[in-house]
Amino acid sequence: MVTQDDKERSTRDRLLRLVVETGPVSVVELAQDLDLTTAGVRRHVAALEEEGKIAVHSVPQTVPAGRGRPARRYVATERAHSALSSTYADLAEEALEFLEDALGPDAVAAFARSRMAAMEGHLASLTADVPDLSARVDALAEALSHEGFASSVRPVPGGGAVQLCQGHCPVQGVASRFPALCEAEAQMFSRLLGVHVQRLSTLAAGGHVCTTHIPTGAVRPVVRARSEGRPEAAVEGVR
Repeated sequence: MVTQDDKERSTRDRLLRLVVETGPVSVVELAQDLDLTTAGVRRHVAALEEEGKIAVHSVPQTVPAGRGRPARRYVATERAHSALSSTYADLAEEALEFLEDALGPDAVAAFARSRMAAMEGHLASLTADVPDLSARVDALAEALSHEGFASSVRPVPGGGAVQLCQGHCPVQGVASRFPALCEAEAQMFSRLLGVHVQRLSTLAAGGHVCTTHIPTGAVRPVVRARSEGRPEAAVEGVR
């Protein structure tokens, strides 16, 4: 049974998504888009402000003020984006579960490779012209950090290798259910760096950080598989 509280939350979620998509936006505009009264929208806006999910957008006055105060316009806060990311992750997991049920696990693996291919193109543009392997690992870590992975490089005692560490994973929850995402990522690192890498731990599998072991001593060229154009022996995450 749908309660009044459920209806209130549903309306509030719709309003928040609209602020995310169209903000800065006014109460009047929200009321028009949601087909609600301005009084009703103001009540939801006040609740979302109290939750710290939206805030008034401040802009410099560029034109002479007219009669009365200018309408307040609202934008989503970082807290709101974090909450919505969790919702989108749930949707992504449901979509992959449907794909697996309909077409089998190979379809999920194919999706993971396709997703990594799109990301690989961007990362390759930032690392391909770096000739030194160690410097290329550093460039990759910096690029991953810009993508939200909180990455760093740590030397391995004794030299000859480094560890690429990722302290955050935007798709951790989904990857916990579908490790093919982590495996495709490890294969992508191998292609970008030109060496075989070994995934030692992942956040998705319960580790406190995703750790990839990268040899930086004698560099051997990566052998490309004829059928799929990727390393034949890239070592993936420990399962």
